[in-house]
Amino acid sequence: MNYKNTFTLLVICAALLSCIPKQADAQISTEIARLFFGARIQVVNPQTNPQDFTLKLLNNDASEEASASLSSYKGKVVILNFWATWCPPCRAEMPSMETLYQRFNNHDLEILAVNIKEDANQVRQFIQNNKYTFPVMLDSNARVSGLYGINAIPTSFIINRDGKIIGKVTGSIHWDTPQVIAAFEALLRNN
Repeated sequence: MNYKNTFTLLVICAALLSCIPKQADAQISTEIARLFFGARIQVVNPQTNPQDFTLKLLNNDASEEASASLSSYKGKVVILNFWATWCPPCRAEMPSMETLYQRFNNHDLEILAVNIKEDANQVRQFIQNNKYTFPVMLDSNARVSGLYGINAIPTSFIINRDGKIIGKVTGSIHWDTPQVIAAFEALLRNN
């Protein structure tokens, strides 16, 4: 390898390392930040408190809907996912979200799929047809998606057990890749 190639490689490595927050600057470890980076999950720095909200939870039948607030999930790692049934990238990532949910649900990982401005019966039919089991919340007037500044879907936020937003994904990803699984294993183990 010549000098020019070595220098270019060093510049690229330095740029990549500068994207990972230092332990002193972040509430997540350097290991988790590195794993998030490898999984295409943006580390949010500084970590922030999410806006609390209460929304209706979708039931499997058309009976009266229950409500839940985001703050009621404090103590768990939460993926807060904004989506719609008409959105092809949203539909594409949901099978892998279900896989991740099944893998870690008993280890304090919760997925809250917040549907934006769709009819409850339409959403219910979509969820039932695809046999998804993670909780679905209904943001029927888009108030909550407005609070979070959602301008593209899917958009997901990763919230740690302390209730801080530590990661963000804009667009769809495969939630069941080895990189994503390793990132959540470390987060659940160390958080």
